[in-house]
This record gives sequence, structure tokens and C-alpha cells, in this order.
Amino acid sequence: MEGPLVSVLMTAYNREKYIGVAIQSVLASTYKNFELIIVDDCSKDRTVEIARGFAEKDSRVKLFINEKNLGQFANRNLAARLGSGKYLKYLDSDDLLYPTGLEVLVSMMEQFPEAGYGLSELDQDDERIYPYMLTPRGAYERHFIRRFMIFYKAPLSSIIKKEAFERVGGFTNPSGEGDYEMWLLLSREHNVVLMPGGTVWYRVHDEQIDFQRRNSALTRFLYYPVTLKYLTQDCPLEKTQAEMVEKRTYSEIAKTIMLTFFRQSPGTAAKMYKLAGYNLSTFLGNCFYALAGKLSKRK
Repeated sequence: MEGPLVSVLMTAYNREKYIGVAIQSVLASTYKNFELIIVDDCSKDRTVEIARGFAEKDSRVKLFINEKNLGQFANRNLAARLGSGKYLKYLDSDDLLYPTGLEVLVSMMEQFPEAGYGLSELDQDDERIYPYMLTPRGAYERHFIRRFMIFYKAPLSSIIKKEAFERVGGFTNPSGEGDYEMWLLLSREHNVVLMPGGTVWYRVHDEQIDFQRRNSALTRFLYYPVTLKYLTQDCPLEKTQAEMVEKRTYSEIAKTIMLTFFRQSPGTAAKMYKLAGYNLSTFLGNCFYALAGKLSKRK
């Protein structure tokens, strides 16, 4: 008997308030050829008890309990290893899958067998109707040149071929920007399918890991070093394109550090400066370009 086509991956930590409805949303899918892999990261509440209740009633639900806490992205990698499907579909234990969500995602991915992964929940594209596929260069151009930001998506918005996930080594960045880095990494060598919204529902609440980080200037700043890394390492863009985006990114870094220093916190600005890996001459030069650009817009 063939295994499931899709492995829905649900990592959990202290989610007794939400995990029940999250599981129910998967089981209510119109698409049936799936398994639900739940990996608990040492919860201290009733999360495991609730998940076990579903696993005992439905053989598609498979519960695993970590012996020690792994953290967000290490646990996501473990869940992926445990999945047996062709596709990996992340659904956090406080989010929901719409009934037709899996059906839509699988149908769209199957239209593009040469793609390695897909990103959904994107804003409307006024030029093209979803779904459509982008090559590595096309994806980088879409994000960095045309500034249609496709890579700022959470794992919830993705569906990934397991072979592509394994080929790049899974999530490699344990920090909050690890999902952004994953899409940059995948898109260096894999085609991506862009898809519309309406497949998943993202819950916002104050118990989320990202809740305290979401409005932090330092958190947002951490995306810059990741961007620079992928502009200079096996970047699919033409050399002149990558150099242009790199220069623009350095100017944005300088501007962000200056504004943070004068408007918010010199201490935070100092942390940003350290994270950027600047030398003084580079920083001062980009401050000049950033300031010159700001002044020219005022004229």
C-alpha cells in the first residue's frame, strides 16, 4: 500500500488551548491522502494528552514526544524527518487549515512537477493569475529587483517537496528569520510555485514565540545580514543585479542604524552595527548615501 502524499507537520509546545481545533482542521480536510505528524517539544500542560486522544482514534495522526526541548526550527527539522509524504506541509499547533487548503495546495504543486516548493498566502499579483512557477533567478528578481516580497513568509504558508527539503539540509538558521533564510536557500536551486491565499488561517495571540519579537526593530534588522549572505553566495541573480541589491541593502542598513540611534535607542543601534559586520569606512560611506537619498527626496 502506498503511503500518504502529504505529511502535515505540527510542532507543539504548551498549546493545550489551541491544538485540539488545529488537529480537527486537518482531519476535516477535503483532501484525504495525508498523515498528521505531531511532535511535542516537552510541553508542561495538557498538549500531549489532547493530541494522544486524536491519535488513538485516527491512525493518520502520529504523535511523537521529544525527550528534551529542541526549539522551534530543530523541532521542525525533526518533524520533516519523521514525515513519509512526497510533500511537507507545516501547520503550527495554534493555526488552522481551511477544509480545501490541502486540496488546493497539492493540486497547484502537481501542475508543476519541476518545482521544489510552493509559497501561498501572497498578495494578489495584478499581472499574473496564480498559480505560476518561478525559476531561481526569477524568484530572486521578483523579491529583490521588483520588490514583490515573496520570501517574507512563515512555514505555515509553504508546501515543500521532501526531497528538496532534505537536499538543502532543512532549516539551518535557529533564529526567528530562519524561515526567510529557508526560502532563499531553496530558491538558489529549486523552482518555486506562487499560490493565492485562503488555504490556512494564522492565529495571532500573546503566547506566540514571535509575539514579543514582531515589533522589535532589532528583530526586523536581522533579515539584513541574511539577505547579504545570499546575495554573495551562489546568488541566482546576474552579478550586476546582485551588486546593485547589495549596495541598496547596505544603504538600508546604514539608514536603519542611524534612525534607531537618533529616534529609539543608541544601545540597539550599537547591536545592529555589530550584527551588520561593518567596518567604519563602509558604514560612514553608506550613511552618506542614505542621508543623501533622504535629502534628495525632500527637494
